Amino acid sequence: MMPTSGYLWMAFARREFEVLQQSVQATLDKLCQVQIVDLHLTDILNNQLPSHFDFTSEYDLLVFRRLASGQSETDLSSPGTILHTPSQRSGPPVLRKIDTSPVAFLVLPGILLTVHPTDCSVRDSFAIRLLNSINTVNSSANASINRVPHNPSDLMLRIVSQMVDGYLNLRRELTRQLDHWQSELLNPRTRFKNWNALLDARLSLHLLDEISEDQRSAVQDWIDSLDATAKESETTPKELELLKLRSRDVLEHIERVVHHVRRLEQSAETAVQMHFNAQSNRTNDIMRTLTVLTAIFLPLNLITGFFGMNFENFPYIHSENGVFWTIFIMALISLFSVFFFWRKKYLGDH
Repeated sequence: MMPTSGYLWMAFARREFEVLQQSVQATLDKLCQVQIVDLHLTDILNNQLPSHFDFTSEYDLLVFRRLASGQSETDLSSPGTILHTPSQRSGPPVLRKIDTSPVAFLVLPGILLTVHPTDCSVRDSFAIRLLNSINTVNSSANASINRVPHNPSDLMLRIVSQMVDGYLNLRRELTRQLDHWQSELLNPRTRFKNWNALLDARLSLHLLDEISEDQRSAVQDWIDSLDATAKESETTPKELELLKLRSRDVLEHIERVVHHVRRLEQSAETAVQMHFNAQSNRTNDIMRTLTVLTAIFLPLNLITGFFGMNFENFPYIHSENGVFWTIFIMALISLFSVFFFWRKKYLGDH
């Protein structure tokens, strides 16, 4: 039976909902005379579905991808038993946190039906926090009633907001990891070897950007539908204004994630470009030094080659002071060459 006041929250794991979907359909038909469309049932059970919003004349459907530590499902014969599959993502641990799973929200008259991954910490933590808030309100007359969601839509937005906070908390770890890689890339005394991890990071950031864009579009579609559905629902103007306010807050948090992810992508790309520019500059310095050394020894090789020719009547070849004059001239040419290249700033750091 529907409660005389308040609303129901029906939460299922995805495999559990797959097994019990007929019973759930019968329960919804009994409570509010609503049936979930077959197409939406397929979407709810799809683990690869992106974030999006859809609606019918009887309910709204919001699919929102949340952060997950890995892919975990359950056996159809025993729903609720977690089967852990090790993550195949390489790189540092922070990148393994950018695995996502969809959470489906169906907002029906007086009912919020949610379908989560099996090991959904967001659902469990929010359920505990919601129970504590209800107990606080019941035990204290001065407790704020705003701590408890007023309707199914408000409850859905609060859960979505907690999911977005998971992305915001991930920013600090991503920033720290990329800053560490940037320091290694720009350090001339070390040789950067984590190219595979850096490539995985760039791909993960690109994936996170796409996920955030889908989330923003879904929440924006939900906000656009509030005015259209407000006339047909029993939502009061004050409750509608609170829903819009909370929706805009969620949208602003998502936009912050999008902005930060794009900034991290640009930082990673800039660091890679600066690394290759520094490598190119070091190569140019090495080639310049080798060229200067070659230019210094080239006239000396010419002199030794000239005096090494086998002529019978070569001047100074049989002179006792010939070798000293040759060494003096070669040293003088070398000093002049070094002084010339030093004045041209071809030697030393500059």
